[in-house]
Amino acid sequence: MIRGGVLYDGRGGAPVEGDLAIAGDSIAAVGQLDGWRGRDELDASGLAVAPGFVNMLSWAHESLLEDGRAQSDIRQGVTLEVMGEGFSMGPLTEPMKAELEEQSLLGHPVEWTTLGEYLEHLQRRGVAPNVASFVGSATVREHVIGADDRAPSEAELAKMQQLVANAMGEGAVGLAAALIYAPAFYAQTEELVALARPAGMYITHLRSEGDALLAALDEFLTIVRAAGVRGEIYHLKVAGRKNWHKLDALIERVEAEQRAGLQLTADVYTYTAGATGLDGAMPPWVQAGGFEAWRARLRDPDTRARVVAEMQQPTEAWENMFELAGPKNIKLLAFKNEQLRPLTGKTLADVAAERGTPPAETAMDLVIEDGTRVGAAYFTMSEENLRRELALPWVSFCSDSDAPSAEGRFLQWSNHPRAYGSFARLLGRYVRDEKVIPLEEAVRRLTSLPANNLRLQRRGLLEPGYFADVVVFDPERIQDHATYDDPHRYATGVEHVAVNGALALRDGEHTGALPGRVVRGPLWSGDAGAPVAAQG
Repeated sequence: MIRGGVLYDGRGGAPVEGDLAIAGDSIAAVGQLDGWRGRDELDASGLAVAPGFVNMLSWAHESLLEDGRAQSDIRQGVTLEVMGEGFSMGPLTEPMKAELEEQSLLGHPVEWTTLGEYLEHLQRRGVAPNVASFVGSATVREHVIGADDRAPSEAELAKMQQLVANAMGEGAVGLAAALIYAPAFYAQTEELVALARPAGMYITHLRSEGDALLAALDEFLTIVRAAGVRGEIYHLKVAGRKNWHKLDALIERVEAEQRAGLQLTADVYTYTAGATGLDGAMPPWVQAGGFEAWRARLRDPDTRARVVAEMQQPTEAWENMFELAGPKNIKLLAFKNEQLRPLTGKTLADVAAERGTPPAETAMDLVIEDGTRVGAAYFTMSEENLRRELALPWVSFCSDSDAPSAEGRFLQWSNHPRAYGSFARLLGRYVRDEKVIPLEEAVRRLTSLPANNLRLQRRGLLEPGYFADVVVFDPERIQDHATYDDPHRYATGVEHVAVNGALALRDGEHTGALPGRVVRGPLWSGDAGAPVAAQG
Protein backbone atom coordinates (compact mmCIF):
# COMPACT_ATOMS: atom_id res chain seq x y z
CA MET A 1 0.00 0.00 0.00
CA ILE A 2 1.15 3.53 -0.85
CA ARG A 3 -0.76 5.79 1.54
CA GLY A 4 -1.86 9.39 1.35
CA GLY A 5 -0.03 10.48 -1.77
CA VAL A 6 -0.99 13.02 -4.40
CA LEU A 7 -1.98 10.79 -7.30
CA TYR A 8 -1.06 11.81 -10.85
CA ASP A 9 -2.69 9.06 -12.87
CA GLY A 10 -0.85 9.77 -16.15
CA ARG A 11 -3.81 11.19 -18.07
CA GLY A 12 -2.82 14.82 -17.51
CA GLY A 13 -5.75 15.82 -15.30
CA ALA A 14 -5.62 17.45 -11.88
CA PRO A 15 -4.14 15.20 -9.18
CA VAL A 16 -6.14 13.85 -6.23
CA GLU A 17 -5.09 12.66 -2.81
CA GLY A 18 -5.47 8.97 -2.22
CA ASP A 19 -3.98 5.54 -1.78
CA LEU A 20 -2.69 2.91 -4.15
CA ALA A 21 -2.76 -0.84 -3.55
CA ILE A 22 -0.39 -3.26 -5.28
CA ALA A 23 -0.97 -7.01 -5.41
CA GLY A 24 1.70 -9.14 -7.06
CA ASP A 25 2.88 -7.36 -10.20
CA SER A 26 -0.24 -5.23 -10.70
CA ILE A 27 -2.16 -2.29 -9.31
CA ALA A 28 -5.13 -3.64 -7.35
CA ALA A 29 -6.93 -0.42 -6.45
CA VAL A 30 -6.58 3.37 -6.54
CA GLY A 31 -8.45 5.92 -4.42
CA GLN A 32 -9.61 6.24 -0.81
CA LEU A 33 -8.73 2.77 0.45
CA ASP A 34 -9.33 3.12 4.20
CA GLY A 35 -10.56 -0.45 4.50
CA TRP A 36 -7.47 -1.93 2.86
CA ARG A 37 -4.41 -3.14 4.74
CA GLY A 38 -1.08 -4.01 3.14
CA ARG A 39 1.66 -6.41 4.15
CA ASP A 40 3.93 -3.42 3.60
CA GLU A 41 2.73 0.20 3.80
CA LEU A 42 4.56 3.30 2.56
CA ASP A 43 3.63 6.79 3.74
CA ALA A 44 3.47 9.09 0.71
CA SER A 45 2.03 12.13 2.50
CA GLY A 46 2.97 15.28 0.61
CA LEU A 47 4.58 13.27 -2.20
CA ALA A 48 3.57 12.78 -5.83
CA VAL A 49 2.62 9.25 -6.89
CA ALA A 50 2.79 8.61 -10.64
CA PRO A 51 3.18 5.83 -13.18
CA GLY A 52 6.80 4.87 -13.80
CA PHE A 53 8.58 7.02 -16.34
CA VAL A 54 9.39 5.87 -19.88
CA ASN A 55 12.86 6.64 -21.26
CA MET A 56 12.02 6.84 -24.96
CA LEU A 57 15.65 6.75 -26.09
CA SER A 58 17.99 4.74 -23.92
CA TRP A 59 21.50 3.51 -24.70
CA ALA A 60 21.53 1.14 -21.73
CA HIS A 61 22.39 -1.84 -23.96
CA GLU A 62 25.81 -2.45 -22.40
CA SER A 63 25.45 -0.71 -19.05
CA LEU A 64 22.66 -3.13 -18.11
CA LEU A 65 25.02 -6.03 -18.82
CA GLU A 66 27.59 -4.46 -16.49
CA ASP A 67 25.11 -3.48 -13.76
CA GLY A 68 21.46 -4.36 -14.06
CA ARG A 69 20.47 -1.96 -11.28
CA ALA A 70 20.39 0.98 -13.76
CA GLN A 71 20.86 3.29 -10.81
CA SER A 72 21.13 6.56 -12.73
CA ASP A 73 17.65 6.04 -14.18
CA ILE A 74 15.89 4.15 -11.38
CA ARG A 75 16.81 6.99 -9.01
CA GLN A 76 14.93 9.34 -11.36
CA GLY A 77 11.80 7.19 -11.56
CA VAL A 78 12.46 5.50 -14.91
CA THR A 79 10.84 2.06 -15.09
CA LEU A 80 11.15 1.37 -18.84
CA GLU A 81 14.26 1.69 -21.02
CA VAL A 82 13.42 1.84 -24.74
CA MET A 83 16.54 1.07 -26.78
CA GLY A 84 17.54 0.70 -30.41
CA GLU A 85 18.24 4.14 -31.94
CA GLY A 86 19.21 3.05 -35.45
CA PHE A 87 21.41 0.24 -34.15
CA SER A 88 19.87 -2.58 -32.13
CA MET A 89 21.40 -5.55 -30.36
CA GLY A 90 20.05 -7.91 -33.00
CA PRO A 91 19.76 -9.45 -35.49
CA LEU A 92 23.52 -9.97 -35.64
CA THR A 93 25.90 -11.90 -37.87
CA GLU A 94 29.15 -13.34 -36.55
CA PRO A 95 31.22 -10.43 -37.96
CA MET A 96 28.78 -7.98 -36.37
CA LYS A 97 29.20 -9.73 -33.03
CA ALA A 98 32.97 -9.54 -33.31
CA GLU A 99 32.91 -5.81 -34.11
CA LEU A 100 30.45 -5.15 -31.28
CA GLU A 101 32.80 -6.83 -28.83
CA GLU A 102 35.83 -5.01 -30.25
CA GLN A 103 34.18 -1.58 -29.98
CA SER A 104 32.78 -2.19 -26.51
CA LEU A 105 34.22 -0.16 -23.64
CA LEU A 106 32.95 -2.72 -21.12
CA GLY A 107 33.98 -5.85 -23.01
CA HIS A 108 30.97 -8.11 -22.45
CA PRO A 109 30.72 -11.16 -24.73
CA VAL A 110 27.88 -11.15 -27.23
CA GLU A 111 25.97 -14.29 -26.30
CA TRP A 112 22.91 -13.75 -28.47
CA THR A 113 22.00 -13.37 -32.14
CA THR A 114 18.49 -11.99 -32.46
CA LEU A 115 17.00 -8.94 -30.79
CA GLY A 116 14.54 -11.09 -28.90
CA GLU A 117 17.39 -13.24 -27.57
CA TYR A 118 19.21 -10.14 -26.34
CA LEU A 119 16.18 -8.84 -24.44
CA GLU A 120 15.59 -12.24 -22.87
CA HIS A 121 19.31 -12.44 -22.02
CA LEU A 122 18.98 -9.18 -20.08
CA GLN A 123 15.99 -10.44 -18.13
CA ARG A 124 17.69 -13.72 -17.25
CA ARG A 125 20.71 -11.82 -15.94
CA GLY A 126 18.44 -9.50 -13.98
CA VAL A 127 17.60 -5.83 -14.55
CA ALA A 128 15.83 -3.32 -12.34
CA PRO A 129 13.86 -1.48 -15.09
CA ASN A 130 11.74 -3.01 -17.79
CA VAL A 131 13.36 -3.14 -21.23
CA ALA A 132 12.08 -2.73 -24.78
CA SER A 133 13.72 -2.05 -28.12
CA PHE A 134 13.19 -0.91 -31.66
CA VAL A 135 14.94 -2.87 -34.39
CA GLY A 136 17.62 -0.75 -36.06
CA SER A 137 17.54 -0.03 -39.79
CA ALA A 138 21.35 0.04 -39.81
CA THR A 139 21.43 -3.35 -38.09
CA VAL A 140 19.30 -5.13 -40.69
CA ARG A 141 21.19 -3.33 -43.48
CA GLU A 142 24.57 -4.42 -42.15
CA HIS A 143 23.23 -7.93 -41.55
CA VAL A 144 22.44 -8.30 -45.25
CA ILE A 145 24.91 -6.13 -47.19
CA GLY A 146 27.54 -5.16 -44.62
CA ALA A 147 28.70 -1.59 -44.13
CA ASP A 148 29.04 -0.87 -47.87
CA ASP A 149 27.81 2.35 -49.44
CA ARG A 150 25.37 0.91 -51.97
CA ALA A 151 21.71 0.19 -52.48
CA PRO A 152 20.40 -3.31 -51.76
CA SER A 153 19.24 -5.52 -54.58
CA GLU A 154 15.58 -6.45 -54.73
CA ALA A 155 16.34 -9.79 -53.10
CA GLU A 156 18.47 -8.15 -50.40
CA LEU A 157 15.75 -5.65 -49.61
CA ALA A 158 13.23 -8.47 -49.27
CA LYS A 159 15.58 -10.19 -46.83
CA MET A 160 15.94 -6.98 -44.84
CA GLN A 161 12.16 -6.63 -44.67
CA GLN A 162 11.91 -10.19 -43.39
CA LEU A 163 14.46 -9.45 -40.68
CA VAL A 164 12.36 -6.47 -39.57
CA ALA A 165 9.23 -8.63 -39.56
CA ASN A 166 11.06 -11.29 -37.53
CA ALA A 167 12.18 -8.71 -34.98
CA MET A 168 8.63 -7.39 -34.69
CA GLY A 169 7.46 -10.92 -34.02
CA GLU A 170 10.09 -11.14 -31.27
CA GLY A 171 8.64 -8.06 -29.61
CA ALA A 172 10.38 -5.05 -31.16
CA VAL A 173 8.27 -1.89 -30.83
CA GLY A 174 9.02 -0.53 -34.30
CA LEU A 175 11.78 0.37 -36.76
CA ALA A 176 14.41 2.95 -35.80
CA ALA A 177 16.88 4.83 -37.98
CA ALA A 178 19.77 7.17 -37.18
CA LEU A 179 20.50 8.64 -40.57
CA ILE A 180 23.56 10.80 -39.91
CA TYR A 181 25.67 7.71 -39.20
CA ALA A 182 27.22 5.13 -41.51
CA PRO A 183 25.92 2.69 -42.64
CA ALA A 184 22.38 4.02 -42.04
CA PHE A 185 23.32 7.17 -44.00
CA TYR A 186 23.71 5.08 -47.16
CA ALA A 187 20.02 4.09 -47.19
CA GLN A 188 17.80 5.95 -49.63
CA THR A 189 14.26 7.01 -48.75
CA GLU A 190 12.68 4.13 -50.68
CA GLU A 191 14.65 1.59 -48.67
CA LEU A 192 13.43 3.09 -45.40
CA VAL A 193 9.83 3.09 -46.61
CA ALA A 194 10.10 -0.61 -47.42
CA LEU A 195 11.61 -1.43 -44.01
CA ALA A 196 9.08 0.64 -42.09
CA ARG A 197 6.02 -1.04 -43.63
CA PRO A 198 6.16 -4.24 -41.54
CA ALA A 199 7.03 -2.29 -38.37
CA GLY A 200 3.94 -0.23 -37.57
CA MET A 201 6.06 2.60 -36.17
CA TYR A 202 9.05 4.48 -37.59
CA ILE A 203 11.25 6.53 -35.28
CA THR A 204 14.29 8.40 -36.52
CA HIS A 205 17.27 10.57 -35.82
CA LEU A 206 16.66 12.82 -38.81
CA ARG A 207 19.15 12.83 -41.65
CA SER A 208 19.95 16.39 -40.58
CA GLU A 209 19.18 18.42 -37.48
CA GLY A 210 21.15 21.38 -38.83
CA ASP A 211 21.80 22.79 -42.27
CA ALA A 212 19.40 20.42 -44.07
CA LEU A 213 16.85 20.13 -41.23
CA LEU A 214 13.72 20.93 -43.22
CA ALA A 215 14.68 18.65 -46.11
CA ALA A 216 15.29 15.88 -43.55
CA LEU A 217 11.87 16.55 -42.05
CA ASP A 218 10.33 16.21 -45.51
CA GLU A 219 11.99 12.81 -45.90
CA PHE A 220 10.66 11.69 -42.50
CA LEU A 221 7.13 12.72 -43.43
CA THR A 222 7.42 10.99 -46.80
CA ILE A 223 8.47 7.74 -45.10
CA VAL A 224 5.66 7.85 -42.53
CA ARG A 225 3.04 8.63 -45.17
CA ALA A 226 4.22 6.11 -47.77
CA ALA A 227 4.70 3.29 -45.25
CA GLY A 228 1.39 3.99 -43.52
CA VAL A 229 2.91 3.94 -40.03
CA ARG A 230 3.14 6.09 -36.90
CA GLY A 231 6.19 8.36 -36.81
CA GLU A 232 8.38 9.86 -34.11
CA ILE A 233 11.38 12.18 -34.26
CA TYR A 234 14.19 11.23 -31.92
CA HIS A 235 15.56 14.00 -29.62
CA LEU A 236 13.88 16.90 -31.39
CA LYS A 237 16.41 19.72 -31.80
CA VAL A 238 17.92 22.28 -34.14
CA ALA A 239 21.72 22.11 -34.27
CA GLY A 240 24.01 25.05 -35.01
CA ARG A 241 23.36 28.70 -34.14
CA LYS A 242 22.78 29.63 -37.79
CA ASN A 243 19.89 27.10 -37.89
CA TRP A 244 18.11 27.86 -34.60
CA HIS A 245 15.43 29.93 -36.32
CA LYS A 246 14.23 26.86 -38.24
CA LEU A 247 12.36 25.43 -35.24
CA ASP A 248 9.25 27.51 -36.02
CA ALA A 249 8.96 26.00 -39.50
CA LEU A 250 9.51 22.47 -38.19
CA ILE A 251 6.79 22.77 -35.55
CA GLU A 252 4.34 24.34 -38.00
CA ARG A 253 4.91 21.55 -40.53
CA VAL A 254 4.56 18.73 -38.00
CA GLU A 255 1.38 20.17 -36.52
CA ALA A 256 -0.13 20.73 -39.97
CA GLU A 257 0.53 17.09 -40.85
CA GLN A 258 -0.98 16.01 -37.53
CA ARG A 259 -4.15 17.91 -38.39
CA ALA A 260 -4.13 16.19 -41.78
CA GLY A 261 -4.16 12.79 -40.09
CA LEU A 262 -0.55 11.65 -39.70
CA GLN A 263 0.27 10.18 -36.28
CA LEU A 264 3.42 12.14 -35.41
CA THR A 265 5.25 12.62 -32.12
CA ALA A 266 8.76 13.40 -30.89
CA ASP A 267 10.94 13.08 -27.81
CA VAL A 268 13.55 15.37 -26.28
CA TYR A 269 16.27 15.43 -23.62
CA THR A 270 16.69 18.38 -21.29
CA TYR A 271 20.13 19.66 -22.32
CA THR A 272 21.61 21.89 -25.02
CA ALA A 273 24.50 19.55 -25.84
CA GLY A 274 24.20 16.22 -27.58
CA ALA A 275 26.71 13.40 -27.40
CA THR A 276 27.96 10.94 -29.97
CA GLY A 277 31.26 9.75 -31.40
CA LEU A 278 33.82 11.59 -33.49
CA ASP A 279 32.34 9.74 -36.45
CA GLY A 280 29.71 12.49 -36.35
CA ALA A 281 32.46 14.96 -37.22
CA MET A 282 33.60 13.14 -40.37
CA PRO A 283 31.92 12.49 -43.74
CA PRO A 284 30.10 9.17 -44.07
CA TRP A 285 31.95 8.12 -47.24
CA VAL A 286 35.20 7.70 -45.30
CA GLN A 287 33.45 5.28 -42.92
CA ALA A 288 32.17 2.85 -45.57
CA GLY A 289 33.05 -0.77 -44.89
CA GLY A 290 33.10 -0.59 -41.10
CA PHE A 291 35.40 0.72 -38.41
CA GLU A 292 38.70 -0.84 -39.51
CA ALA A 293 38.19 0.30 -43.10
CA TRP A 294 37.50 3.82 -41.79
CA ARG A 295 40.55 3.70 -39.55
CA ALA A 296 42.76 2.55 -42.42
CA ARG A 297 41.58 5.38 -44.68
CA LEU A 298 42.38 7.91 -41.95
CA ARG A 299 46.03 6.80 -42.14
CA ASP A 300 46.24 7.64 -45.87
CA PRO A 301 47.60 11.19 -46.46
CA ASP A 302 45.49 11.91 -49.54
CA THR A 303 42.32 10.71 -47.84
CA ARG A 304 43.12 12.72 -44.72
CA ALA A 305 43.51 15.87 -46.79
CA ARG A 306 40.12 15.35 -48.40
CA VAL A 307 38.47 14.63 -45.03
CA VAL A 308 40.00 17.74 -43.46
CA ALA A 309 38.72 19.90 -46.31
CA GLU A 310 35.19 18.51 -46.01
CA MET A 311 35.11 18.77 -42.21
CA GLN A 312 35.82 22.49 -42.42
CA GLN A 313 33.10 23.32 -44.98
CA PRO A 314 29.38 23.92 -44.31
CA THR A 315 27.31 21.38 -46.22
CA GLU A 316 23.84 19.94 -46.64
CA ALA A 317 25.23 16.70 -48.06
CA TRP A 318 25.94 15.22 -44.62
CA GLU A 319 25.56 16.24 -40.98
CA ASN A 320 28.86 17.97 -40.28
CA MET A 321 28.96 18.02 -36.46
CA PHE A 322 32.52 19.35 -36.56
CA GLU A 323 31.37 22.51 -38.34
CA LEU A 324 28.05 22.84 -36.48
CA ALA A 325 29.70 22.74 -33.03
CA GLY A 326 33.26 23.90 -33.65
CA PRO A 327 36.32 22.33 -31.93
CA LYS A 328 35.90 24.55 -28.84
CA ASN A 329 32.44 23.05 -28.30
CA ILE A 330 33.37 19.38 -28.68
CA LYS A 331 34.12 17.90 -25.25
CA LEU A 332 35.86 14.49 -25.18
CA LEU A 333 34.13 11.97 -22.90
CA ALA A 334 35.19 8.36 -23.37
CA PHE A 335 38.37 6.58 -24.43
CA LYS A 336 39.05 2.84 -24.51
CA ASN A 337 42.84 3.37 -24.67
CA GLU A 338 44.02 4.01 -21.10
CA GLN A 339 46.88 6.19 -22.36
CA LEU A 340 44.33 8.62 -23.82
CA ARG A 341 42.11 8.86 -20.74
CA PRO A 342 43.95 11.91 -19.32
CA LEU A 343 42.35 13.78 -22.25
CA THR A 344 38.86 13.09 -20.84
CA GLY A 345 36.94 16.30 -20.22
CA LYS A 346 39.09 18.43 -22.50
CA THR A 347 37.76 19.99 -25.67
CA LEU A 348 38.98 18.94 -29.09
CA ALA A 349 40.46 22.45 -29.41
CA ASP A 350 42.37 21.97 -26.14
CA VAL A 351 43.85 18.66 -27.24
CA ALA A 352 44.74 20.05 -30.68
CA ALA A 353 46.59 22.94 -29.05
CA GLU A 354 48.46 20.59 -26.70
CA ARG A 355 49.50 18.35 -29.59
CA GLY A 356 50.24 21.15 -32.01
CA THR A 357 48.02 19.63 -34.69
CA PRO A 358 44.94 21.14 -36.38
CA PRO A 359 41.63 20.10 -34.74
CA ALA A 360 40.41 18.07 -37.73
CA GLU A 361 43.70 16.15 -37.86
CA THR A 362 43.54 15.68 -34.10
CA ALA A 363 40.06 14.12 -34.32
CA MET A 364 41.30 11.61 -36.89
CA ASP A 365 44.38 10.80 -34.81
CA LEU A 366 42.26 10.13 -31.72
CA VAL A 367 40.05 7.66 -33.60
CA ILE A 368 43.14 5.87 -34.91
CA GLU A 369 44.85 5.76 -31.51
CA ASP A 370 41.79 4.76 -29.49
CA GLY A 371 40.45 2.13 -31.86
CA THR A 372 36.91 3.42 -31.27
CA ARG A 373 34.69 6.25 -32.49
CA VAL A 374 35.59 8.17 -29.26
CA GLY A 375 32.65 9.52 -27.28
CA ALA A 376 32.18 13.30 -27.21
CA ALA A 377 29.63 15.97 -26.26
CA TYR A 378 28.67 18.53 -28.92
CA PHE A 379 27.30 21.89 -27.76
CA THR A 380 25.05 22.97 -30.63
CA MET A 381 21.60 23.88 -29.26
CA SER A 382 19.65 26.86 -27.94
CA GLU A 383 18.11 27.04 -24.45
CA GLU A 384 15.19 29.05 -25.84
CA ASN A 385 14.47 26.35 -28.41
CA LEU A 386 14.73 23.65 -25.75
CA ARG A 387 12.03 25.34 -23.66
CA ARG A 388 9.77 25.56 -26.72
CA GLU A 389 10.27 21.86 -27.44
CA LEU A 390 9.54 20.90 -23.82
CA ALA A 391 6.21 22.74 -24.02
CA LEU A 392 4.93 20.85 -27.08
CA PRO A 393 2.07 18.50 -26.06
CA TRP A 394 3.21 15.77 -28.49
CA VAL A 395 6.75 15.49 -27.10
CA SER A 396 7.85 12.81 -24.60
CA PHE A 397 11.26 12.55 -22.90
CA CYS A 398 14.49 10.61 -23.07
CA SER A 399 18.07 10.49 -21.83
CA ASP A 400 19.76 9.36 -25.08
CA SER A 401 22.31 7.76 -22.78
CA ASP A 402 23.24 4.64 -20.85
CA ALA A 403 22.01 3.88 -17.33
CA PRO A 404 25.20 3.57 -15.26
CA SER A 405 25.96 3.50 -11.55
CA ALA A 406 28.26 6.10 -10.00
CA GLU A 407 30.76 3.42 -9.08
CA GLY A 408 33.00 0.70 -10.45
CA ARG A 409 34.12 0.63 -14.06
CA PHE A 410 31.71 3.39 -15.06
CA LEU A 411 34.00 5.89 -13.34
CA GLN A 412 36.78 5.14 -15.84
CA TRP A 413 34.98 7.38 -18.35
CA SER A 414 33.22 10.69 -18.25
CA ASN A 415 29.62 10.94 -19.39
CA HIS A 416 27.03 13.40 -20.51
CA PRO A 417 25.07 14.59 -17.43
CA ARG A 418 21.87 13.49 -19.16
CA ALA A 419 22.70 9.93 -18.07
CA TYR A 420 22.03 10.93 -14.47
CA GLY A 421 19.75 13.95 -14.74
CA SER A 422 17.41 14.11 -17.74
CA PHE A 423 14.14 13.36 -15.94
CA ALA A 424 14.92 15.05 -12.62
CA ARG A 425 16.04 18.13 -14.55
CA LEU A 426 12.69 18.21 -16.33
CA LEU A 427 10.68 17.99 -13.11
CA GLY A 428 12.97 20.24 -11.06
CA ARG A 429 14.28 22.98 -13.30
CA TYR A 430 11.70 23.17 -16.06
CA VAL A 431 8.48 22.19 -14.25
CA ARG A 432 8.93 23.43 -10.67
CA ASP A 433 11.37 26.31 -11.08
CA GLU A 434 10.65 27.70 -14.56
CA LYS A 435 7.05 26.48 -14.88
CA VAL A 436 7.45 25.63 -18.57
CA ILE A 437 4.68 23.02 -18.21
CA PRO A 438 2.47 21.94 -15.27
CA LEU A 439 3.48 18.86 -13.31
CA GLU A 440 0.40 16.87 -14.37
CA GLU A 441 1.26 17.51 -18.03
CA ALA A 442 4.89 16.50 -17.49
CA VAL A 443 3.72 13.25 -15.89
CA ARG A 444 1.39 12.54 -18.83
CA ARG A 445 4.26 12.95 -21.26
CA LEU A 446 6.58 10.81 -19.14
CA THR A 447 4.04 7.97 -18.93
CA SER A 448 0.84 7.49 -20.92
CA LEU A 449 1.95 9.43 -24.00
CA PRO A 450 4.98 7.20 -24.79
CA ALA A 451 3.15 4.06 -23.65
CA ASN A 452 0.32 4.84 -26.07
CA ASN A 453 2.73 5.75 -28.87
CA LEU A 454 4.42 2.36 -28.44
CA ARG A 455 1.03 0.60 -28.15
CA LEU A 456 2.04 -1.00 -24.85
CA GLN A 457 -0.52 -2.97 -22.91
CA ARG A 458 -1.19 -2.21 -19.21
CA ARG A 459 1.58 0.40 -18.92
CA GLY A 460 1.55 4.15 -18.41
CA LEU A 461 -1.38 4.76 -16.01
CA LEU A 462 -2.26 4.39 -12.35
CA GLU A 463 -5.17 2.11 -13.13
CA PRO A 464 -6.38 -1.17 -11.55
CA GLY A 465 -5.11 -4.07 -13.61
CA TYR A 466 -2.11 -2.16 -14.97
CA PHE A 467 1.37 -3.35 -14.13
CA ALA A 468 2.60 -1.74 -10.94
CA ASP A 469 5.33 0.48 -12.35
CA VAL A 470 5.10 3.36 -9.88
CA VAL A 471 7.27 6.30 -8.82
CA VAL A 472 6.87 8.30 -5.61
CA PHE A 473 8.75 11.62 -5.58
CA ASP A 474 8.85 14.99 -3.88
CA PRO A 475 8.04 17.72 -6.44
CA GLU A 476 9.67 20.31 -4.16
CA ARG A 477 12.96 18.46 -3.83
CA ILE A 478 13.48 16.58 -7.06
CA GLN A 479 16.72 17.82 -8.59
CA ASP A 480 19.50 16.86 -10.98
CA HIS A 481 23.11 17.27 -9.78
CA ALA A 482 25.21 15.91 -12.65
CA THR A 483 27.28 18.42 -14.64
CA TYR A 484 29.48 18.20 -17.73
CA ASP A 485 32.56 18.40 -15.51
CA ASP A 486 31.18 16.13 -12.76
CA PRO A 487 28.64 13.85 -14.43
CA HIS A 488 28.58 10.84 -12.09
CA ARG A 489 26.15 12.34 -9.56
CA TYR A 490 22.74 10.88 -8.84
CA ALA A 491 19.57 12.93 -8.93
CA THR A 492 17.65 13.32 -5.66
CA GLY A 493 14.02 13.67 -4.66
CA VAL A 494 12.65 10.31 -5.80
CA GLU A 495 11.70 8.30 -2.72
CA HIS A 496 10.29 4.99 -3.97
CA VAL A 497 10.16 3.16 -7.32
CA ALA A 498 8.23 -0.04 -7.95
CA VAL A 499 8.75 -2.12 -11.08
CA ASN A 500 6.19 -4.84 -11.73
CA GLY A 501 5.15 -4.50 -8.08
CA ALA A 502 8.61 -4.91 -6.54
CA LEU A 503 10.45 -2.02 -4.88
CA ALA A 504 13.66 -1.25 -6.75
CA LEU A 505 14.09 2.02 -4.82
CA ARG A 506 12.98 2.54 -1.23
CA ASP A 507 13.55 5.67 0.85
CA GLY A 508 15.81 7.01 -1.89
CA GLU A 509 18.15 4.01 -1.92
CA HIS A 510 18.36 1.15 -4.41
CA THR A 511 17.15 -2.10 -2.89
CA GLY A 512 19.16 -4.31 -5.24
CA ALA A 513 15.95 -5.84 -6.59
CA LEU A 514 15.98 -6.70 -10.30
CA PRO A 515 12.29 -7.14 -11.22
CA GLY A 516 12.47 -5.74 -14.76
CA ARG A 517 10.89 -7.62 -17.65
CA VAL A 518 10.96 -7.53 -21.41
CA VAL A 519 8.15 -5.28 -22.64
CA ARG A 520 7.12 -6.26 -26.14
CA GLY A 521 5.40 -4.41 -28.94
CA PRO A 522 1.92 -5.08 -30.37
CA LEU A 523 3.16 -7.40 -33.14
CA TRP A 524 4.79 -9.87 -30.77
CA SER A 525 3.90 -13.41 -31.74
CA GLY A 526 4.30 -14.87 -28.23
CA ASP A 527 2.18 -15.02 -25.09
CA ALA A 528 1.61 -11.37 -24.10
CA GLY A 529 2.63 -10.58 -20.54
CA ALA A 530 4.41 -13.86 -19.86
CA PRO A 531 7.83 -13.21 -18.30
CA VAL A 532 10.90 -15.13 -19.44
CA ALA A 533 12.13 -17.53 -16.77
CA ALA A 534 14.74 -15.70 -14.71
CA GLN A 535 17.90 -17.19 -13.27
CA GLY A 536 18.29 -17.40 -9.51
